[in-house]
Amino acid sequence: MRSLFAAVLTLGLMLAGAAAAQTRLETIELTSKLVPSPVKVSVLLPDGYRADQKLPLLLMLHGGGGDNTFLSSMKPIVEAAWSAGDLPPLVAVTPDVDRSLYMDFKDGSQKWETWIVTELVPELRRRYGLSAERSATVVTGISMGGLGSLRLGFNHPEMFGGLAALEAGIEPALRFEDVKMRNRFQRDDAFFKSIFGDPVDRDLWRRANPANMVIDNRARIVGSKLAIYIEVGDLDMFNLHEGVEFLHRVMWDHDVPHEYRLVRNADHLGRTINPRMRDALRFLDREVLRPPPPDTAIAPRRAIIERLRRSMGVPDGEPRPPLPATSLPR
Repeated sequence: MRSLFAAVLTLGLMLAGAAAAQTRLETIELTSKLVPSPVKVSVLLPDGYRADQKLPLLLMLHGGGGDNTFLSSMKPIVEAAWSAGDLPPLVAVTPDVDRSLYMDFKDGSQKWETWIVTELVPELRRRYGLSAERSATVVTGISMGGLGSLRLGFNHPEMFGGLAALEAGIEPALRFEDVKMRNRFQRDDAFFKSIFGDPVDRDLWRRANPANMVIDNRARIVGSKLAIYIEVGDLDMFNLHEGVEFLHRVMWDHDVPHEYRLVRNADHLGRTINPRMRDALRFLDREVLRPPPPDTAIAPRRAIIERLRRSMGVPDGEPRPPLPATSLPR
């Protein structure tokens, strides 16, 4: 899986565009009692980097079977975004978390989510002089990394200003027993037991499932104004479009603002990854890192529509009706 992902991804990223001048990619190693150590962490520094700039932090999370070298594959995309003005100078970082699902394991042997939030991010801010503002802290990732982005953002909206989850490795269910093999065939029983316990702790799975996180943490997520971007290809070889569509419907039903894209004729790998990641970075730029001023040009039109709405008896602030339950994936 790792070699296939790396080979196809590298081929697709050859079209990423001109590289920004004098960027620097380095690898550091961090030790911790929370996770197997040392942990390799790749760090991409922009042209002209200085430790006194208080730059933003972009976590770029690798997928299942990947490692910290994922950042070297993403490097041309980030550099192309810098060259095009689609992304401000920042420090991009990828830690090697193995195939952990970015989770704290049931048995306590590995606590990856806790390590990222309590040790990795603070250490990166200290070592590279990064901004500690949540509006300067964003996370993105592909596949398992998309799942990790959702998990970190939904559980810690006070730390992250935005997330962009590409083809997240999630299942279309709210209960583990409802997950069908077509939606988890790449994760056998032994894999689930290694993380969620033997037998699988259903309650732990529920709490760690992004769709349930939306329901459980809705007030914090909405109150923080966390910027959320989710996307997936409609030809995903792991059927992840079913899980991502399910998550979209749950967020819609619970009035959680987000942007959702079902990318036509896109699979889990291949040439679509480059432009899709560029779109994700543009979202994080405009919604979190460098948001534009409000669009005042539409204010007069909105006032007219609001008067029409009231004249037709539509109450101010009337909630949008939920989608019918039959619209959720089977």
